[in-house]
Amino acid sequence: MEFIDEDLQHYAEAHTSPESELLHKVNRQTHLNVMKPRMLSGHMQGRLLAMFSHMIKPKQILEVGTYTGYSALCLAEGLQQGGTLYTIDKNEELEDRVRGYFAEAGFSESIKYYIGNALDIIPNINAEFDLVFIDADKINNANYYDLVIDRLATGGYIIVDNVLWSGKVLEKYRKKLDEDTAALLAFNQKVQEDDRVENVLLPVRDGLMIARKK
Repeated sequence: MEFIDEDLQHYAEAHTSPESELLHKVNRQTHLNVMKPRMLSGHMQGRLLAMFSHMIKPKQILEVGTYTGYSALCLAEGLQQGGTLYTIDKNEELEDRVRGYFAEAGFSESIKYYIGNALDIIPNINAEFDLVFIDADKINNANYYDLVIDRLATGGYIIVDNVLWSGKVLEKYRKKLDEDTAALLAFNQKVQEDDRVENVLLPVRDGLMIARKK
């Protein structure tokens, strides 16, 4: 569903800093060549992620769900000198494309890219995270959250994408309660009730849950 009027969305995008040439290339090539291009963060959300990263100035970032690398490139913009972004995806078919984009951006050394199951990989990353972005299978949102919350620095942030799920978190926008929607409802409530964090759910694109560790 569209959360705001389409013309207002276009106006907001027109008054948002533009994508870099490389991000525009990633955006366009993803839509032309990769299945499910809606999974890409895109211009507005990408600039928002970059803004958060610049404000937080993280030393260590974890991303769960790389896809074609757009969001990783945005998040990496705010890394401290010598910082590292760890990003994980299960789709090995996109690896060469994504590594190419990271190299083109000059981030080959600062981005550590893993292919495999994030539930297995996260425990083996030796880092305390300042910023975590979760944009993977919705069924495991709560599992990813549980894996990283104790590894998150005090004052660090977790950002989770797609928490409004095209509006299906509301009964009036769904025909039935499917497994993904049920998982998202439970996850959103889990964060809301977690006294370790303060949180805000932003109705940007498909919804972003932002939680700050106290």
